[in-house]
Amino acid sequence: MSYLLRFLIGGAVVSIFAALGDALKPKSFAGIFSAAPSVALGSLGLTIFADGKTYTAEECHSMVAGAAALLLYCVVCTRLMLTGKFRAAPVTIGALLMWLGASFGAWTLFLR
Repeated sequence: MSYLLRFLIGGAVVSIFAALGDALKPKSFAGIFSAAPSVALGSLGLTIFADGKTYTAEECHSMVAGAAALLLYCVVCTRLMLTGKFRAAPVTIGALLMWLGASFGAWTLFLR
C-alpha cells in the first residue's frame, strides 16, 4: 500500500512541477522543476506520516546538505567547461569526487 501511495503522490507532484516548468520561460527551467523538488516533497510528505516530524527534519537537513554539495558540483563543472580548456568526462569525474567529499564533509560537520 505504501508503494501505491508513493506512486500516486509522486506522480501528482511531478505533474504539477512539470506543468510549472512548462509554463515558465526559459524552457531550461522545465528540467529543474520536474525532477528533484517533486521527488523530495513527495518523499518528505510520506516520511512525515511513516516516521514522524523529527525523523523527517533530519532527512530534510540531509537533503539541504546534498543540494549544497550538488550546487558546488554544478559551479565547478560549469566554470571548468566554459573555459574550453577541459573535456567533459575528466571534469565531471573529478567534480563528482569533489561532490562526494563535500557531501561527506557536510555530513561529518553538521549532520552527525
